[in-house]
Amino acid sequence: MADDSTTAKILRQHIEAVERLLEERKGLNEDIKDRFSAAKAEGFDPVIMKEMIKRRAMDRQKLAEREALIETYSVQLGLEF
Repeated sequence: MADDSTTAKILRQHIEAVERLLEERKGLNEDIKDRFSAAKAEGFDPVIMKEMIKRRAMDRQKLAEREALIETYSVQLGLEF
């Protein structure tokens, strides 16, 4: 096993790498927020956009099953449109 100074150095490298990634993620989250704000200013609904992003990422079969369940539950609750 590595000596304590080598272990500490490796640990520090991992921690610093994660910190950099977290900072990058923070920047990306801000960019995403800005994009949703711009879309909202153009008349789009960010909540619905987020739902569409989720649906586009889903497996088509799972999406179809989900849609069928939503329809079934809507009917049972008297929410059919």
